[in-house]
Amino acid sequence: MKLHRRAVLAGSAAGTLAAGLFPGRLLAQESGLIRRPIPSSGETVPAIGIGTSRRYDVAPDSDAIVPLRETVARFVALGGTVIDTAPDYGRAEEVLGRILRETDLREKVFLCSKVAARGREAGQAQIEQSFRRLGTDRIDLIAVHNLIDPQAQLPLLRELKDRKRIRYLGATTWAETQYGDLETLMKAETLDVVQVNYAVDARKAAERILPLARERGTAVMVNVPFGRERLFNLVRGRELPAFAAEFDCKSWPQFFLKYVLSHEAVTCPVPGTAQVRYVEDNLGAARGRLPDAAQRRKMEEFIDGL
Repeated sequence: MKLHRRAVLAGSAAGTLAAGLFPGRLLAQESGLIRRPIPSSGETVPAIGIGTSRRYDVAPDSDAIVPLRETVARFVALGGTVIDTAPDYGRAEEVLGRILRETDLREKVFLCSKVAARGREAGQAQIEQSFRRLGTDRIDLIAVHNLIDPQAQLPLLRELKDRKRIRYLGATTWAETQYGDLETLMKAETLDVVQVNYAVDARKAAERILPLARERGTAVMVNVPFGRERLFNLVRGRELPAFAAEFDCKSWPQFFLKYVLSHEAVTCPVPGTAQVRYVEDNLGAARGRLPDAAQRRKMEEFIDGL
C-alpha cells in the first residue's frame, strides 16, 4: 500500500510540528529563500519550485481548481517563482494558465514547459498550443521532454529564444536508462537547463549528470525528489533523526528536499505540490542551513538502513 505525504506528517512528531507551525505565520517571518543561479545568464531563482504533473490535471471550470489556485498564490506570496508543467500532463497547462490569469501572477512566475513531439512541424504545433493554454506570449523555459527528438526540437527552441518568445531551453528525463543519452546531448549541445530525477535514495544522477552539468554551466531542475510516494512509505511511523536539527530541518519533506538542494549542482527541485500546507512546508527546505558533505553521508546511511 502506498503511503501519501499526509499520512507521514500525521503519523510523526515532525508532522505534528509541521501542522502546528506551517500555516504561514512562522514562514512569513523568516528570512528569504535560498536562491540559485542559472549559469548561462547569472539570473537567480528561488531554490524550491512546484511541479504540476498529475495533480493539476483537473477540469479547469470545476471546484478542483480552487485549492490549486490557493496553492499557487501562497507559493508566490512566500517568494516562490518556478512552476513546471508540460503539454502531456493532461489539462495542467490549461489549469495553470487559468490560475495565473485569475490571480494576475504571470509576471511573478518563472514559467517552465516542455515539448514532447517528433518532428519540427509537430513540435511547433505543440509549442504554440502551450502558449495558448498558458495564456502568455512568453514562456521562460521550454525543454525537450524525455529526450524526444532533440535533433528536431532544439533548433526550433533556439529560434524561439532568438525571437525572445522563450528565455531558456533545455532537456529533461526522469529515467536512469536515459542518462547515457542525456550525457551525450549535454556534451554536444549548449543547454541552459536540464531536468533529472534525483533523491536521497536515488542518487545515480550524482555520478555523471550533476558533475557534468556543473562542468558545462548548466542549471539543474530536479523532478520526483520524493520518489513520488516511495520515500514517504519508507519513513512511515518514524521520527526525524536528531541530526536533522543541525541543518534546520523540521519535517520529512524538508529532509528529502534539503538533501537534494545541498548538492552544489542543483538549482531547483520541483516537487509536485497541490496544497497550501505542502507549499509552506516545502519552502521551509530553502531556508536556514543545508547539510554539509558529512551530514549528507549521514542522511544517505540513515535512509539506506531503513
